[in-house]
Amino acid sequence: MRRPGWLAAILLVAAALLADAAAAELTPAETARILRHGPWPLAWRPDPGNRLSGKAEAVELGRALFFDSRISPDGTVACATCHRPDRAWTDGRPASRGLADHDRNAPSLLDVRLWRWFGWDGASDSLWAASLRPMLEPGEMGGSVAALARLVREDAGLRAQYRTATGDAPATDDMAVAVDAAKALAAFQETLVGGRSPFDRFRDGLASGDRAAVAGYPADALRGLRLFVGRGNCSVCHLGPAFTSSEFEDVGVGYFLGRGKADAGRIAGIDRLRASPFNRLGPWSDGGGADAAATRHVAAQHRDFGLFRVPSLRNVAASAPYMHHGRLASLEAVVRHYSEVDEERLHVDGARLVRPLRLSEGEAADLVAFLRSLTSEP
Repeated sequence: MRRPGWLAAILLVAAALLADAAAAELTPAETARILRHGPWPLAWRPDPGNRLSGKAEAVELGRALFFDSRISPDGTVACATCHRPDRAWTDGRPASRGLADHDRNAPSLLDVRLWRWFGWDGASDSLWAASLRPMLEPGEMGGSVAALARLVREDAGLRAQYRTATGDAPATDDMAVAVDAAKALAAFQETLVGGRSPFDRFRDGLASGDRAAVAGYPADALRGLRLFVGRGNCSVCHLGPAFTSSEFEDVGVGYFLGRGKADAGRIAGIDRLRASPFNRLGPWSDGGGADAAATRHVAAQHRDFGLFRVPSLRNVAASAPYMHHGRLASLEAVVRHYSEVDEERLHVDGARLVRPLRLSEGEAADLVAFLRSLTSEP
Protein backbone atom coordinates (compact mmCIF):
# COMPACT_ATOMS: atom_id res chain seq x y z
CA MET A 1 0.00 0.00 0.00
CA ARG A 2 1.42 3.38 -1.03
CA ARG A 3 1.64 6.14 1.57
CA PRO A 4 -0.22 9.39 0.80
CA GLY A 5 2.03 12.20 -0.36
CA TRP A 6 1.42 14.24 2.77
CA LEU A 7 2.50 11.37 5.03
CA ALA A 8 5.72 10.85 3.09
CA ALA A 9 6.47 14.55 3.37
CA ILE A 10 5.91 14.49 7.14
CA LEU A 11 8.24 11.52 7.50
CA LEU A 12 10.94 13.29 5.51
CA VAL A 13 10.63 16.41 7.65
CA ALA A 14 10.74 14.32 10.85
CA ALA A 15 13.88 12.55 9.65
CA ALA A 16 15.53 15.87 8.91
CA LEU A 17 14.64 17.21 12.36
CA LEU A 18 16.01 14.10 14.04
CA ALA A 19 19.19 14.39 12.01
CA ASP A 20 19.64 18.00 13.02
CA ALA A 21 19.06 17.10 16.68
CA ALA A 22 21.55 14.22 16.60
CA ALA A 23 24.23 16.25 14.87
CA ALA A 24 23.63 19.25 17.12
CA GLU A 25 24.46 17.18 20.21
CA LEU A 26 27.99 16.51 18.96
CA THR A 27 30.74 18.95 19.85
CA PRO A 28 33.25 19.92 17.15
CA ALA A 29 35.87 17.80 18.93
CA GLU A 30 33.58 14.76 18.99
CA THR A 31 32.73 15.20 15.32
CA ALA A 32 36.41 15.42 14.39
CA ARG A 33 37.19 12.23 16.32
CA ILE A 34 34.29 10.38 14.71
CA LEU A 35 35.30 11.42 11.20
CA ARG A 36 38.78 9.99 11.76
CA HIS A 37 37.21 6.50 11.86
CA GLY A 38 36.61 6.57 8.11
CA PRO A 39 36.11 6.42 5.24
CA TRP A 40 35.67 2.69 4.86
CA PRO A 41 36.75 0.43 3.25
CA LEU A 42 40.39 1.44 2.88
CA ALA A 43 42.09 1.35 -0.49
CA TRP A 44 43.86 -1.84 -1.52
CA ARG A 45 47.63 -1.92 -1.03
CA PRO A 46 49.67 -4.97 -2.03
CA ASP A 47 52.25 -6.37 0.38
CA PRO A 48 55.70 -5.53 -1.04
CA GLY A 49 57.16 -8.53 0.79
CA ASN A 50 54.86 -10.97 -1.01
CA ARG A 51 55.25 -11.31 -4.77
CA LEU A 52 51.90 -13.13 -4.94
CA SER A 53 49.96 -10.40 -3.12
CA GLY A 54 46.94 -9.30 -5.14
CA LYS A 55 47.29 -11.96 -7.84
CA ALA A 56 43.94 -13.60 -8.62
CA GLU A 57 45.60 -16.93 -9.43
CA ALA A 58 47.42 -16.92 -6.09
CA VAL A 59 44.16 -16.14 -4.31
CA GLU A 60 42.64 -19.33 -5.73
CA LEU A 61 45.65 -21.42 -4.72
CA GLY A 62 45.50 -19.90 -1.26
CA ARG A 63 41.79 -20.60 -1.00
CA ALA A 64 42.37 -24.27 -1.83
CA LEU A 65 45.15 -24.56 0.74
CA PHE A 66 43.15 -22.74 3.42
CA PHE A 67 40.48 -25.45 3.46
CA ASP A 68 42.84 -28.41 2.91
CA SER A 69 43.21 -30.53 6.06
CA ARG A 70 45.85 -32.72 4.40
CA ILE A 71 48.42 -30.15 5.50
CA SER A 72 48.18 -31.70 8.98
CA PRO A 73 49.75 -35.17 9.27
CA ASP A 74 46.53 -36.89 10.36
CA GLY A 75 44.32 -34.99 7.91
CA THR A 76 42.13 -33.43 10.61
CA VAL A 77 43.21 -29.77 10.85
CA ALA A 78 43.04 -27.05 8.21
CA CYS A 79 43.42 -23.30 8.51
CA ALA A 80 39.62 -23.19 8.36
CA THR A 81 39.38 -25.36 11.49
CA CYS A 82 40.19 -22.33 13.65
CA HIS A 83 39.12 -19.66 11.15
CA ARG A 84 35.64 -20.60 9.98
CA PRO A 85 33.86 -18.43 7.40
CA ASP A 86 30.53 -19.00 9.19
CA ARG A 87 31.97 -17.55 12.42
CA ALA A 88 33.56 -14.35 11.09
CA TRP A 89 36.74 -16.32 10.36
CA THR A 90 37.28 -17.42 13.95
CA ASP A 91 36.09 -20.58 15.72
CA GLY A 92 33.89 -19.39 18.56
CA ARG A 93 36.03 -21.15 21.16
CA PRO A 94 37.72 -19.43 24.13
CA ALA A 95 41.02 -21.02 23.11
CA SER A 96 41.68 -22.64 19.76
CA ARG A 97 42.21 -26.35 19.25
CA GLY A 98 44.42 -27.83 16.56
CA LEU A 99 46.30 -31.06 17.09
CA ALA A 100 46.46 -29.92 20.72
CA ASP A 101 44.62 -27.44 22.92
CA HIS A 102 46.01 -23.91 22.97
CA ASP A 103 46.09 -21.05 25.45
CA ARG A 104 45.00 -18.29 23.06
CA ASN A 105 41.84 -17.35 21.23
CA ALA A 106 41.81 -17.60 17.43
CA PRO A 107 41.38 -14.01 16.15
CA SER A 108 39.05 -13.17 13.29
CA LEU A 109 40.77 -12.84 9.93
CA LEU A 110 38.43 -10.15 8.63
CA ASP A 111 40.53 -7.20 7.45
CA VAL A 112 43.72 -9.03 8.43
CA ARG A 113 45.47 -7.36 5.47
CA LEU A 114 45.52 -4.12 7.48
CA TRP A 115 47.49 -5.45 10.45
CA ARG A 116 51.07 -4.33 11.06
CA TRP A 117 51.95 -7.26 13.33
CA PHE A 118 50.42 -10.74 13.32
CA GLY A 119 49.48 -13.03 16.17
CA TRP A 120 48.47 -11.86 19.63
CA ASP A 121 52.16 -11.33 20.42
CA GLY A 122 53.23 -9.94 17.03
CA ALA A 123 55.67 -12.78 16.39
CA SER A 124 55.25 -12.28 12.62
CA ASP A 125 55.58 -9.06 10.64
CA SER A 126 53.80 -10.23 7.48
CA LEU A 127 50.64 -12.13 6.73
CA TRP A 128 52.49 -14.76 4.73
CA ALA A 129 54.94 -15.48 7.57
CA ALA A 130 52.01 -15.69 9.98
CA SER A 131 50.37 -18.17 7.60
CA LEU A 132 53.44 -20.40 7.46
CA ARG A 133 53.93 -20.65 11.22
CA PRO A 134 50.73 -22.57 12.20
CA MET A 135 51.21 -25.05 9.36
CA LEU A 136 54.54 -26.06 10.91
CA GLU A 137 53.72 -25.62 14.62
CA PRO A 138 53.54 -29.08 16.27
CA GLY A 139 50.44 -28.36 18.35
CA GLU A 140 48.54 -26.50 15.63
CA MET A 141 48.56 -28.13 12.19
CA GLY A 142 51.75 -30.06 12.87
CA GLY A 143 52.98 -30.25 9.29
CA SER A 144 56.50 -29.99 7.94
CA VAL A 145 58.18 -28.10 5.13
CA ALA A 146 58.88 -31.34 3.27
CA ALA A 147 55.31 -32.66 3.63
CA LEU A 148 53.76 -29.36 2.54
CA ALA A 149 56.01 -29.16 -0.52
CA ARG A 150 55.25 -32.80 -1.37
CA LEU A 151 51.50 -32.15 -1.16
CA VAL A 152 51.76 -29.23 -3.60
CA ARG A 153 53.95 -31.23 -6.00
CA GLU A 154 51.97 -34.47 -5.95
CA ASP A 155 48.38 -33.22 -5.93
CA ALA A 156 47.48 -32.53 -9.57
CA GLY A 157 45.09 -29.70 -8.75
CA LEU A 158 47.43 -27.89 -6.38
CA ARG A 159 50.36 -28.39 -8.74
CA ALA A 160 48.42 -26.80 -11.61
CA GLN A 161 47.27 -23.91 -9.42
CA TYR A 162 50.82 -23.36 -8.20
CA ARG A 163 52.11 -23.15 -11.78
CA THR A 164 49.35 -20.70 -12.72
CA ALA A 165 50.01 -18.54 -9.65
CA THR A 166 53.81 -18.45 -9.80
CA GLY A 167 54.53 -19.07 -13.47
CA ASP A 168 56.65 -22.13 -12.66
CA ALA A 169 56.26 -25.73 -11.60
CA PRO A 170 56.93 -26.41 -7.90
CA ALA A 171 60.67 -26.17 -7.29
CA THR A 172 62.79 -28.99 -5.94
CA ASP A 173 63.62 -26.76 -2.97
CA ASP A 174 61.04 -27.71 -0.34
CA MET A 175 61.36 -24.42 1.54
CA ALA A 176 60.76 -22.37 -1.62
CA VAL A 177 57.53 -24.28 -2.28
CA ALA A 178 56.38 -23.97 1.35
CA VAL A 179 57.03 -20.22 1.37
CA ASP A 180 55.11 -19.79 -1.88
CA ALA A 181 52.23 -21.77 -0.37
CA ALA A 182 52.22 -19.39 2.60
CA LYS A 183 52.30 -16.38 0.29
CA ALA A 184 49.33 -17.76 -1.64
CA LEU A 185 47.49 -18.28 1.64
CA ALA A 186 48.18 -14.64 2.48
CA ALA A 187 46.89 -13.53 -0.93
CA PHE A 188 43.61 -15.31 -0.19
CA GLN A 189 43.30 -13.85 3.31
CA GLU A 190 43.86 -10.36 1.92
CA THR A 191 40.46 -10.72 0.24
CA LEU A 192 38.64 -11.18 3.58
CA VAL A 193 37.40 -7.62 3.90
CA GLY A 194 34.52 -6.50 6.10
CA GLY A 195 31.75 -4.48 4.48
CA ARG A 196 30.21 -1.17 5.39
CA SER A 197 28.31 -0.88 8.65
CA PRO A 198 25.57 1.34 10.11
CA PHE A 199 28.35 3.36 11.74
CA ASP A 200 29.91 4.03 8.32
CA ARG A 201 26.63 5.37 6.96
CA PHE A 202 26.36 7.67 9.97
CA ARG A 203 29.98 8.78 9.78
CA ASP A 204 29.78 9.52 6.06
CA GLY A 205 26.49 11.33 6.61
CA LEU A 206 28.23 13.61 9.11
CA ALA A 207 31.00 14.24 6.60
CA SER A 208 28.67 15.01 3.69
CA GLY A 209 25.74 16.62 5.49
CA ASP A 210 23.39 13.78 4.58
CA ARG A 211 20.61 14.32 7.12
CA ALA A 212 18.82 11.05 6.41
CA ALA A 213 21.99 9.02 6.96
CA VAL A 214 22.64 10.77 10.27
CA ALA A 215 19.03 10.39 11.40
CA GLY A 216 19.07 6.66 10.68
CA TYR A 217 21.70 5.92 13.30
CA PRO A 218 20.18 4.49 16.51
CA ALA A 219 20.10 6.85 19.47
CA ASP A 220 21.67 4.32 21.85
CA ALA A 221 24.53 3.65 19.42
CA LEU A 222 25.15 7.41 19.15
CA ARG A 223 25.30 7.75 22.92
CA GLY A 224 27.73 4.82 23.00
CA LEU A 225 29.82 6.38 20.26
CA ARG A 226 30.13 9.60 22.25
CA LEU A 227 31.36 7.57 25.22
CA PHE A 228 33.79 5.74 22.93
CA VAL A 229 35.45 8.89 21.58
CA GLY A 230 35.04 10.83 24.82
CA ARG A 231 35.11 9.75 28.44
CA GLY A 232 35.86 6.13 27.61
CA ASN A 233 39.11 7.08 25.86
CA CYS A 234 38.60 3.96 23.72
CA SER A 235 39.66 5.60 20.46
CA VAL A 236 43.20 6.14 21.77
CA CYS A 237 43.90 2.45 21.05
CA HIS A 238 41.00 1.59 18.74
CA LEU A 239 41.69 4.37 16.27
CA GLY A 240 41.33 5.11 12.58
CA PRO A 241 39.06 3.46 10.00
CA ALA A 242 40.09 -0.04 11.16
CA PHE A 243 39.49 0.79 14.85
CA THR A 244 42.94 -0.40 15.92
CA SER A 245 46.40 1.00 16.53
CA SER A 246 47.87 -2.35 15.41
CA GLU A 247 50.11 -2.15 18.47
CA PHE A 248 50.14 -3.77 21.92
CA GLU A 249 48.62 -2.79 25.25
CA ASP A 250 47.97 -4.03 28.76
CA VAL A 251 44.24 -3.80 29.46
CA GLY A 252 44.22 -5.55 32.81
CA VAL A 253 43.37 -9.09 31.71
CA GLY A 254 45.29 -11.96 33.22
CA TYR A 255 48.35 -13.44 31.57
CA PHE A 256 48.89 -16.26 34.05
CA LEU A 257 47.93 -19.64 32.59
CA GLY A 258 48.32 -21.60 35.79
CA ARG A 259 50.57 -21.92 38.77
CA GLY A 260 54.04 -20.79 37.72
CA LYS A 261 53.07 -20.41 34.04
CA ALA A 262 52.48 -17.12 32.23
CA ASP A 263 51.87 -15.96 28.68
CA ALA A 264 54.63 -13.37 28.20
CA GLY A 265 52.86 -11.79 25.22
CA ARG A 266 54.69 -9.12 23.23
CA ILE A 267 58.10 -9.48 24.86
CA ALA A 268 58.32 -13.12 23.73
CA GLY A 269 56.81 -12.25 20.35
CA ILE A 270 59.58 -9.75 19.63
CA ASP A 271 62.22 -12.37 20.39
CA ARG A 272 60.52 -14.85 18.06
CA LEU A 273 60.14 -12.22 15.34
CA ARG A 274 63.77 -11.19 15.36
CA ALA A 275 64.95 -14.81 15.35
CA SER A 276 62.73 -15.81 12.43
CA PRO A 277 64.27 -16.29 8.96
CA PHE A 278 60.84 -15.37 7.56
CA ASN A 279 60.69 -11.79 8.81
CA ARG A 280 60.85 -8.81 6.44
CA LEU A 281 64.61 -8.57 6.89
CA GLY A 282 65.13 -12.19 5.92
CA PRO A 283 65.97 -13.87 2.60
CA TRP A 284 62.43 -15.10 1.91
CA SER A 285 60.81 -11.67 1.88
CA ASP A 286 60.33 -10.12 -1.56
CA GLY A 287 60.64 -6.57 -0.25
CA GLY A 288 64.42 -6.55 -0.01
CA GLY A 289 64.24 -5.00 3.45
CA ALA A 290 62.80 -1.74 2.14
CA ASP A 291 59.52 -2.46 3.93
CA ALA A 292 61.19 -3.58 7.16
CA ALA A 293 61.75 -0.36 9.11
CA ALA A 294 59.46 -1.40 11.96
CA THR A 295 61.08 -4.82 12.20
CA ARG A 296 64.57 -3.36 12.04
CA HIS A 297 63.98 -1.07 14.99
CA VAL A 298 61.69 -3.10 17.25
CA ALA A 299 63.33 -4.05 20.55
CA ALA A 300 61.98 -5.88 23.56
CA GLN A 301 61.61 -3.89 26.76
CA HIS A 302 60.51 -4.91 30.22
CA ARG A 303 57.17 -3.17 29.83
CA ASP A 304 56.34 -5.42 26.85
CA PHE A 305 55.72 -8.36 29.19
CA GLY A 306 52.05 -9.31 29.13
CA LEU A 307 51.09 -6.92 26.32
CA PHE A 308 48.85 -8.20 23.54
CA ARG A 309 47.80 -6.87 20.15
CA VAL A 310 44.94 -4.37 20.01
CA PRO A 311 42.30 -6.01 17.78
CA SER A 312 40.09 -4.23 15.28
CA LEU A 313 36.56 -3.61 16.52
CA ARG A 314 34.96 -3.96 13.12
CA ASN A 315 32.53 -6.89 13.19
CA VAL A 316 33.47 -7.44 16.83
CA ALA A 317 29.91 -8.54 17.64
CA ALA A 318 30.44 -11.62 15.44
CA SER A 319 33.74 -12.78 16.92
CA ALA A 320 33.00 -13.78 20.54
CA PRO A 321 34.56 -14.78 22.89
CA TYR A 322 37.03 -11.98 23.53
CA MET A 323 40.57 -11.08 24.63
CA HIS A 324 43.70 -13.05 23.86
CA HIS A 325 42.60 -15.84 26.17
CA GLY A 326 38.94 -15.82 25.14
CA ARG A 327 37.72 -15.64 28.72
CA LEU A 328 35.17 -12.84 28.20
CA ALA A 329 32.13 -14.45 26.61
CA SER A 330 30.19 -11.41 25.40
CA LEU A 331 30.46 -7.73 24.53
CA GLU A 332 28.61 -7.02 27.75
CA ALA A 333 31.37 -8.82 29.66
CA VAL A 334 34.05 -6.84 27.83
CA VAL A 335 32.39 -3.51 28.63
CA ARG A 336 31.95 -4.63 32.26
CA HIS A 337 35.67 -5.42 32.38
CA TYR A 338 36.60 -1.90 31.29
CA SER A 339 34.04 -0.41 33.64
CA GLU A 340 35.44 -2.26 36.65
CA VAL A 341 39.07 -2.96 35.64
CA ASP A 342 41.39 -3.62 38.56
CA GLU A 343 44.18 -1.05 38.30
CA GLU A 344 46.39 -3.25 40.47
CA ARG A 345 46.65 -5.67 37.51
CA LEU A 346 48.03 -3.02 35.15
CA HIS A 347 51.73 -2.52 34.46
CA VAL A 348 53.39 -0.05 36.80
CA ASP A 349 55.79 1.02 34.03
CA GLY A 350 53.32 1.13 31.15
CA ALA A 351 51.40 4.00 29.62
CA ARG A 352 48.42 3.40 31.94
CA LEU A 353 45.84 4.31 29.33
CA VAL A 354 43.21 2.12 30.98
CA ARG A 355 41.22 3.35 33.97
CA PRO A 356 37.95 1.95 35.35
CA LEU A 357 35.15 3.75 33.51
CA ARG A 358 32.53 3.31 36.26
CA LEU A 359 29.74 3.09 33.70
CA SER A 360 26.09 3.10 34.65
CA GLU A 361 23.94 0.22 33.41
CA GLY A 362 22.54 2.44 30.68
CA GLU A 363 25.96 3.68 29.57
CA ALA A 364 27.24 0.11 29.34
CA ALA A 365 24.26 -0.85 27.18
CA ASP A 366 24.86 2.18 24.94
CA LEU A 367 28.51 1.26 24.44
CA VAL A 368 27.50 -2.27 23.44
CA ALA A 369 24.95 -0.82 21.00
CA PHE A 370 27.71 1.22 19.39
CA LEU A 371 30.00 -1.81 19.09
CA ARG A 372 27.19 -3.74 17.41
CA SER A 373 26.79 -0.90 14.92
CA LEU A 374 30.26 -1.76 13.57
CA THR A 375 28.89 -5.00 12.09
CA SER A 376 28.96 -5.21 8.30
CA GLU A 377 25.57 -4.92 6.63
CA PRO A 378 24.43 -7.68 4.23
